[in-house]
Amino acid sequence: MKPIKKAIFPVAGLGTRFLPATKASPKEMLPIVDKPLIQYAVEEAVASGINELIFVTSSSKRAIEDHFDKNFELETKLAKNGKDELLTIVREILPKGVSCAYIRQPETLGLGHAVLCAKPLINDEPFAVLLADDLIDGSQEPCLVQMAHQFQQTGNSIIAVQEIPLSETNKYGVVGTTDHKDRLFTINKIVEKPSQQEAPSNLGVVGRYILTPSIFAQLEKTPMGKGGEIQLTDAISALMAHEVIYAWQFHGTRYDCGSKLGYLQATIAYALKHPEIGAEFKRYLQSGII
Repeated sequence: MKPIKKAIFPVAGLGTRFLPATKASPKEMLPIVDKPLIQYAVEEAVASGINELIFVTSSSKRAIEDHFDKNFELETKLAKNGKDELLTIVREILPKGVSCAYIRQPETLGLGHAVLCAKPLINDEPFAVLLADDLIDGSQEPCLVQMAHQFQQTGNSIIAVQEIPLSETNKYGVVGTTDHKDRLFTINKIVEKPSQQEAPSNLGVVGRYILTPSIFAQLEKTPMGKGGEIQLTDAISALMAHEVIYAWQFHGTRYDCGSKLGYLQATIAYALKHPEIGAEFKRYLQSGII
């Protein structure tokens, strides 16, 4: 069984739901307390043993490259001023032994197209896909770590899912299942943004995937789907004719940071457990000011 060493981060989207904040700054760089969304996703990937990070990006996302690059001027100034703790934080944004690669998505043609853009860098290996605006607090174990354990047992593609209200199925890919063992479900159907009547279950797909390289053959022949985009969901549906694909109902809490409400909920949750400000922030919330 090949270990998962590569992860794709599709970050070429325009982030229109957060305009004007995202006019000049990528949505993936929006901070949750003191770290940008993309860093939380990278930390989750690294925790699962991944050491090659592939960012599918666009011309407006230079800030992401800069964030994971060295900043000699900043590091020199921090060292000169004796700010060793901050210097360590900056240097550990990208851990030693972890590399970054950037590939452009020439048009924003959907998640499936973004994954396909990274094919030349995968080299016929299993890989992960992480969507940074799905921030998942894995509590005791990060979501992708949980999924990597399951992959080592099965060797098959695994998709993260959570229970969703049936009234919101039109916002998710939704899976139907045949059987399950604990939280691991065998998928027999997957539909992109179905109506409540069309939804095969209440298990919605969230932004964590472990995929076998066979997905690329399906992506290459997947036609435009919902929204005029190449949907990863459609390619996964086609792959099911050739391979067993599983859904993992992860332990943890997912925040939809692609929406304003989810972003604010995540900010409050992470601020409350922040080691530097958590206790004081909790007192502030309990003070009746808001």
